[in-house]
Amino acid sequence: MKKNNVISLRKEFRKNFIDGYIVPKNDEFFGEYVNPCDERLKYLTGFSGSAGHALVLKKKAFLFVDGRYTLQAQKEIKSGFKVIEIHKIKPAEILKKNKKKMVIGFDPKLYTENNLINLFLTKNTKFIPLKINLIDKIWINKPKPKIKKFFVLKKQYVGKDYRYKINKICRILKKEKLKNLLITAPENIAWLLNIRGNDSFFSPIPNCNAIINSKKKITVIVDKKKINKKFKSQFGKNFQYIDPSNIAEHLNNLNSNENFLIDKITCSVFYKTLIASKFKYFEKIDPIFFLKSKKNKVEINNTINSHILDGIALTKFIFWIKNNIRKFKITELSAQNKLEQFRKKNRNYLYPSFNTISGSGPNGAIVHYRANNKTNRVIGIKDVYLCDSGGQYRYGTTDVTRTICFYKQTPRIKNIFTKVLKGHIGVATYRLKKNTTGDQIDFVARSALKSSGLDYAHGTGHGVGYFLNVHEGPQAISKKNNVILKEGMILSNEPGYYESNKFGIRIENLVYIKKSNNKLKFENLTLAPIEKDLINSNLLNQKEKEYLNEYNKKIYIILSPYLSNNEKNWLRSIIY
Repeated sequence: MKKNNVISLRKEFRKNFIDGYIVPKNDEFFGEYVNPCDERLKYLTGFSGSAGHALVLKKKAFLFVDGRYTLQAQKEIKSGFKVIEIHKIKPAEILKKNKKKMVIGFDPKLYTENNLINLFLTKNTKFIPLKINLIDKIWINKPKPKIKKFFVLKKQYVGKDYRYKINKICRILKKEKLKNLLITAPENIAWLLNIRGNDSFFSPIPNCNAIINSKKKITVIVDKKKINKKFKSQFGKNFQYIDPSNIAEHLNNLNSNENFLIDKITCSVFYKTLIASKFKYFEKIDPIFFLKSKKNKVEINNTINSHILDGIALTKFIFWIKNNIRKFKITELSAQNKLEQFRKKNRNYLYPSFNTISGSGPNGAIVHYRANNKTNRVIGIKDVYLCDSGGQYRYGTTDVTRTICFYKQTPRIKNIFTKVLKGHIGVATYRLKKNTTGDQIDFVARSALKSSGLDYAHGTGHGVGYFLNVHEGPQAISKKNNVILKEGMILSNEPGYYESNKFGIRIENLVYIKKSNNKLKFENLTLAPIEKDLINSNLLNQKEKEYLNEYNKKIYIILSPYLSNNEKNWLRSIIY
């Protein structure tokens, strides 16, 4: 099936005078999750992960993924593609091997210039934008997009009125002597206007673009089926709405003396080409990314409340699976569904914030594993079980991983788990300074593992949005992230270790940066017990033991009023 797709794609090469074609995972809004109608990479290759690129040449085809997805890609792809880890070999290195000059086609709405330069550009390759996406052209029975309405959040849920935020952006534009900001990241428009949408299965993202000028005029570039009169009535006269198909005409009607700030992360080649054809432009990171990353008190308090609700569901789930694993068969999928049932018991729960990772034994070693009918395993008594899940609540976004066991594990596995835990605690207790960046903390998270020659192929932590994307920067705890960590930022803390075809271990909490006595520190948001039976206490120092003891006590104090007597007794018994 997938091989036929490649054959069909190659038939289009001659018609378009190209030697190859590149296909990304993302859609035109560069979000992590795309709708079925935009799953072009999956249609072509079979790969369902959240990040990747295909390079199809006349005789060879390659799928590039990062370390999170290597095992998954190898299991999912059909014949015709070679899986390559993109951090080891970039597509450009493959293209360099061809002695002849090549012309590679691409969809300009799906790639940024930075992406093309960093991943693909070589001296012997010319990239040409094609007006028609070639995957769409060959995609038989392509799903139709589902149009769902945007909605507006009340000030009581976001803390700041949209007018306040517009004023803030306009002051930045005037200070930088800029006339317009082209906003190409939907999450930034969500923050600016206090709106949300239903354009993702996992995030209340409103897929649209916008232009804000220094005189507070807002142009929302949106499919008008997504908005109605009620939506428009909540905004002032300075707002106008245009269909994406009319953007070229709209820009053409603007004075050529105008200038633009465009976002270097999410501005597509399509938009950049339109802007550059008429206007002077400046390219840097959209300032909204940084403003949005620092949550205000209302957002933090709502997020704290969401994590209490999530902690209740997860703690009840852990108690349930431990008490029933020997009574009847529990599979990865049935466990995942049971956890979802616990979350659904709260009326403020909406839906998962990402695809739940429910992996037992060897499946737990696949960093972004997703159980399906083909891969679904019965969770064995002797298995190490990894469950990474999260929820979208009114109003807050959660993400938590717990590694669970049901049987006495080997000293080696307990030692590895404990070293992951030491890294996790090292992050949680890190003494933040005014200029601390994520790359400095990433080193601490890995140190205990590296002392034994072990490591993991993903970042230690990602930024998290407020009732938005579960993965949302610019802040992160990773080897290459040098964004200064500020008060109000939310991040994940998730070191791990994965042994191919054997087991996976990860411990993840969300934390936020709190100012206390004029000093910054990480404060845990996640409230769920860490597996006591996987800890070798001899490897923990006194401070680590004290941290764990205090964390478990905090969980008990906050969650026990919502638990049954049996659940409370169990939770009390595992306080370290």
